[in-house]
Amino acid sequence: MSDPAFHEVRFPTDLAFNSTGGPERQTEVVRLGSGREERNTRWAESRRRFDAGYGIRTLNDLHEVIVFFEERRGRLHGFRFRDPLDWKSCAPTATPAPTDCRIGTGDGDTRAFQLVKVYGSSSTKYTRSIAKPVAGTVRVAVDGAEKDEGADFALDAATGIVTFSSAETPAADAVIRAGFEFDVPVRFDTDRLEINLAAFEAGELPSVPLVEILP
Repeated sequence: MSDPAFHEVRFPTDLAFNSTGGPERQTEVVRLGSGREERNTRWAESRRRFDAGYGIRTLNDLHEVIVFFEERRGRLHGFRFRDPLDWKSCAPTATPAPTDCRIGTGDGDTRAFQLVKVYGSSSTKYTRSIAKPVAGTVRVAVDGAEKDEGADFALDAATGIVTFSSAETPAADAVIRAGFEFDVPVRFDTDRLEINLAAFEAGELPSVPLVEILP
């Protein structure tokens, strides 16, 4: 189900390209009297933070961000953001293939599968749910055979759920894989944009903090 507090629009890609940021986690580290330490993660999922201010170079860029900020009502509404380093099911310079990421195993009955991106290949690999795929980029394969969007499966680009037609329900033990481009669901992490025009003209960039919205 779509979120009324989320706007299915993307932050200007040319401004996002020069942004800074990436994933963060929260780990508790307890140092013991012996000098050893114990570590425990408080978050099961990583969360991404960005500062889009580094992409703002001109007055027109500033105006574009202000318009986008006002349309989202500050922190109120979420939106899509293209992570400049992590926006495909594969490496940034590669082309998504239908076999990139395993998204499920058939049981002969289940037709809906959530898109995921898998980081790593060992027993410690991390699986990340992908809720904002880019429409028209999703490729799906069952046991290595690529399926056709529309005829064989449908994509909900607002949730990242792939649903097979009844005639194409994956058989028991069939491996379902997918490749895609995707955006990160984010919101502004401030209700106030602090812009000093004199400082901007002197080369100081404004801060435009964004934070990922976790499901």
